[in-house]
Amino acid sequence: MSASPPPLSRLGGLATRRRRAVLVVGAILFAIAAAIGAGAQSALSLSRFEAPGSESDRAEDVLREEFGDGSPNFLLLVTAKEGTVDDAAVADAGRALTEELAEEPLVTTVGSYWTRGNTPTLASEDRTQALVVAWLAGDATEVREELADVSPEFTRDEALITVQPGGQDEIFRQVSDESRQDFLRAEAVIIPVVLVLLVWAYRRWSAAGLTLGVGLFSVLATLAILRGVTAFVEVSTFAANLALVLGLGLGIDYSLFVIARFREESAAGRDKLAAAARTVETAGRTVLFSGITVAASLAALFAFPFPFLQSFAYGGIAVVLTAAFGAVVLLPAALAAVGHRVLRPRPPATTTDVTQGRWYRSTLRVMRRPLLYGLPVLVVLLALGAPFLGAQFGLPDERVLPADAASRVTQEQIRENFPTEVTDGLQIVATGVDQPTGAATDEYAALLSEQPGVFQVDAPTGSYVDGTRVGENPAEPGRFATDDAVRLTVVADRPALEGDMTELVADIRAVDAPYDVLVGGFPAAMTDFREALLDRLPLVVAIILVVTFVIIFLMTGSVLIPAKATVANVLSLTVMFGSLVWVFQDGNLSGLLDFTPAGRMEPSIPILMFCIAYGLSMDYEVFIMARVKEEYDRTGDNTAAVAAGIQRSAPLITAAAGILALTFAAYVTGSVVFLKQLGVGMALAVLVDALLIRTVLVPAAMRLAGDANWWAPGPLRRLHERFGLREAGPAEPAPTTSSATLTTGAR
Repeated sequence: MSASPPPLSRLGGLATRRRRAVLVVGAILFAIAAAIGAGAQSALSLSRFEAPGSESDRAEDVLREEFGDGSPNFLLLVTAKEGTVDDAAVADAGRALTEELAEEPLVTTVGSYWTRGNTPTLASEDRTQALVVAWLAGDATEVREELADVSPEFTRDEALITVQPGGQDEIFRQVSDESRQDFLRAEAVIIPVVLVLLVWAYRRWSAAGLTLGVGLFSVLATLAILRGVTAFVEVSTFAANLALVLGLGLGIDYSLFVIARFREESAAGRDKLAAAARTVETAGRTVLFSGITVAASLAALFAFPFPFLQSFAYGGIAVVLTAAFGAVVLLPAALAAVGHRVLRPRPPATTTDVTQGRWYRSTLRVMRRPLLYGLPVLVVLLALGAPFLGAQFGLPDERVLPADAASRVTQEQIRENFPTEVTDGLQIVATGVDQPTGAATDEYAALLSEQPGVFQVDAPTGSYVDGTRVGENPAEPGRFATDDAVRLTVVADRPALEGDMTELVADIRAVDAPYDVLVGGFPAAMTDFREALLDRLPLVVAIILVVTFVIIFLMTGSVLIPAKATVANVLSLTVMFGSLVWVFQDGNLSGLLDFTPAGRMEPSIPILMFCIAYGLSMDYEVFIMARVKEEYDRTGDNTAAVAAGIQRSAPLITAAAGILALTFAAYVTGSVVFLKQLGVGMALAVLVDALLIRTVLVPAAMRLAGDANWWAPGPLRRLHERFGLREAGPAEPAPTTSSATLTTGAR
């Protein structure tokens, strides 16, 4: 009884035999994805930097439950056109504005310089400007949708005053709006440019059109999937940006390899049906393993307890599924139908003679002198990554927006003219307190006000500066104390605000309190977010390294190749991280790239980029090693196998990397610093990986290890024999150059 054919063989046969039905189903799915995906942006959510269950999160719960309040998330900057904000007419206008804002939906609490006893925390140092601060209740999406109406309404130029909106939720509302516009702009630029590059790479419009079609299918289908996921969990709007760049990138990557393999099979004498079926059986398997690699790297983001980062896991997995489906099912069916149109117009006479290829010769050159070529590349990569040793992480602020963004203009005036920023105050709460307004609270507030970096402490018993009470508490019943609950607000001074606020948060939490307290507020929330992020980071990195190691082992049957791939991938990321610090933290090229450096970075973006870049690096490793393994199994010659494998894969990887880098680089022209970081860092990581790691360091390392590359202990060899990836190609002449011709040795 004969064994049944492998699943991919059956899939290839089905896709080619039923090609018309498959293509009809594909067209229907494309139309459905376009219809559903077009409205995905409206279904996606906005996010805050919050760590669920953290001390700051519990403090916010107490504020809501006990005081009906929260950390201020919206403000109005009021500027007197003449005189000061203490003038009677301006004060009347300020109080009227405060009352008007209080009537808006979601505005639960509101106060101002004029209703809080002329406190200096709410006025500029020259008294020409003052603040109205408010808390809008609701999640990020609800609040920011409301602010989309409220902010224009309160942007005013009146006879006595001008009014400008600002605050944390207003800033990040505009970040989301700018990101959405960047998404649409990038989509309009990327697609036609990618089409032109594909035509140049293929020399065939049909091949370019099919490849771009797979990429677009992946983008639209991913957006449709994300819209469905929103019915169950929160998905960030930024996942849509990932869908565009990765959907196009992976869809094109996979299609390039599938079409290249189809051309090889056709050149070996197979007709289009047999060539398409064989392509699924060989290159299709590599695509699936590659997809598993990328999906595993992004799925590791589920280990972070933050919807913002988990959104990228949903998006990344959806991208891999849709891109692989398009490349392994829909594209082979199309090739079986119109495959003659994607073949080279005039195939060269030596199509199958890999020894005549430029990449084959350059790889042999590197392998003759692996240290001579490998060490300089290693030094360059380490030098370019060295700036990351000086990385500084901190809280994001208005400088992530372009200079002319309305909320940034507001915040910069506050930064320049005010001694502090009350919306960045720390909120200290306690429940079960016997005497909220007693001497213990008075002493605690005075002690807090003596801490370095504290401008003022507001408590039920008054306002405190440098250990001394400087004023009575303004008349706002219930703002600071209830029957058994107390609240204090610690406002930082300007130097502390410009530094790392996490240090002040730690200092305030370390102060002895007369009762059990919780410290919240925006700086505390960001501190808890960062700590939770860093606590989970080792687990995430371990998951990525272990899973990708296993995948490469299953493909090669070696324990050394996955280890070298891990080191090579980490090296490829050094340039990305070094560029983030050198450019975005230190401000180099800020004029060219049109952004304002803040001297620090928000940590979640580099972590996200690590997961994406590592997955893509392993993606290219899978494609190269699949061909190298195929050649080694056929010839048993390590050197010739590496040279032949790189000759067959490097041109495709270079083209794919160039196109993928272009799609990332499109975000460099955007207006939000987060997306600029993604564009610059990822483009560099992809290009360095394809041009230096895969073509210099990989062959150099393979040459130095020799046949030890393919060693594995007996039990692991048997495991690989049962579950490993094998991609057998058409018969072809063996390369004439072998390791024996490398007479110069490994220098």
